[in-house]
Amino acid sequence: MNRLITSVLVSIVGFNALMTAQEARPRLVVNIVVDQLRTADLEYLESLFGPDGFKRLMKDGAYLRDVDFNTHNPDIANSSAILMTGSVPSANGVPGATIFDSTSKRMVPVLTGSDSRTLSPEAIRLSTFCDEIAINGNGLSLIYSISADPQQSVILAGHAANSAVWIDENTGRWVSSSYYKEIPQCVSERNHRASLTSRIDTMTWRPMLDVSRYRNISAAQKERPFRYSFRKSDRDVYSRFSLSPLANREVTDLAISYLNTLRLGTRYSDDARKSAMLGEPVDVLNIGYRLNPAPLTSSADYSLEQQDAYVRLDKQLSRLFDAIDHSAGLDNTLVVLSSTGYYDSPAVDNSKYRIPSGDFSARRAVSLANAYLSAKYGNGDYIDTFVDGQLYLNNKELESRHINREDAAAELCAFLLKMSGVNGAYTAKDLNAAATSATLSLSRDIDPKHCGDVFVSFTPGWNISDDMTYPARVKTASTAVTVAPTFFLGPQIEPSVISTTVDATRIAPTITQILRIRSPNGAVSRPLLLF
Repeated sequence: MNRLITSVLVSIVGFNALMTAQEARPRLVVNIVVDQLRTADLEYLESLFGPDGFKRLMKDGAYLRDVDFNTHNPDIANSSAILMTGSVPSANGVPGATIFDSTSKRMVPVLTGSDSRTLSPEAIRLSTFCDEIAINGNGLSLIYSISADPQQSVILAGHAANSAVWIDENTGRWVSSSYYKEIPQCVSERNHRASLTSRIDTMTWRPMLDVSRYRNISAAQKERPFRYSFRKSDRDVYSRFSLSPLANREVTDLAISYLNTLRLGTRYSDDARKSAMLGEPVDVLNIGYRLNPAPLTSSADYSLEQQDAYVRLDKQLSRLFDAIDHSAGLDNTLVVLSSTGYYDSPAVDNSKYRIPSGDFSARRAVSLANAYLSAKYGNGDYIDTFVDGQLYLNNKELESRHINREDAAAELCAFLLKMSGVNGAYTAKDLNAAATSATLSLSRDIDPKHCGDVFVSFTPGWNISDDMTYPARVKTASTAVTVAPTFFLGPQIEPSVISTTVDATRIAPTITQILRIRSPNGAVSRPLLLF
């Protein structure tokens, strides 16, 4: 009888312990977004990684191998916004890193604040999962964001964060926006005691490993491995540095300082009464990394630089995970690592390999299109600009001549379709009609408040020069899909590999599901059930 009672008591205690474990939620979320991370590269280079960075995520976390952003023109800004809001660019207010300002007639950062002198998350029309964490914590959650890229840092932070910081491209200092209410003391200390300005002349990017360890490297690269230095006297030294893998170390150094000085995820762990009263507010540390060093390289073959960037980031993740374990503890932390789901390949001379190709100039297209409209409606300046595949009409010119804007856009569509390199041309009216496979990704990208009048898709293989802006950007048109990963590592999440395609809009609601709070208010997809 006594044995039976003991057995029952042990079962009850075990059941209660299990239920407590299941009800517990992470006290800290470390949200990492890696610009241009690719699944294929990650798996190809796995043998070069240590045990505690990418390999830890692949072994101990839920590994989503194929996360699809399903957008026509992805970049670091709109992809980050999709991850944070769980919604598409047409709804969340971030169609791209830049938008056309009809007043100044130029492209401006999408997050330009109302006073035009600083960045602000006000343009993000929906709540982010960080905003929902702040609401759930009654404003007591600490939410911070660190990235070399200013707009990515603000997007990751969201509306309700304490601060977002980034590397100023003019001074090399860590800076923030007047929108946010605080800059942690450790940021000011780093700017004062270990500023990038004081070290930049001594910093050199060269292969981290012995060159023989990298995969399929040419003999020329083995004999003359790359070496990039950063001179303070160079006008663009800090913007160049921010694109290099060395910037990822600066980001990690600051992130570790946050963990060590701000007690993220541990502020109430030593006061059970206060913790119970406050309901264990969840803290968030958002971190942005970059992985494509192509803009820095002087050669079309930059495979050695690319591999080294992965190896260096793996080292930084290992350092970061170790710091988390020594502060809040990995068993109390939800780590989410996502890609931005695209890859900027440098323009290739396809003609050298007899691959059909050509060159399309936005400036030349504008000149021809304006001449066409002038011949039809009379001499005038009918077009403001043509950038990122969107052509913007000059509304004042059209109004002064009593020309219907939709009619002019339709005329231009028919004209542009005759140009070499143009695969499709659509008006906003076309995209608002029943979606087809050709217009679906375009319609997801379009923000009605900032979009152009005509949208152009280009023939794959053609080099598209956005030369209406300075400096001109050249991209090779492609419809090839970038397969990008996301990882979830944390308590209760079973190690698994998910190879089926997952829409990127599911990431944000999955995070809030794990935290047992409501999804961002514009989330369009259901969460993944990872536990």
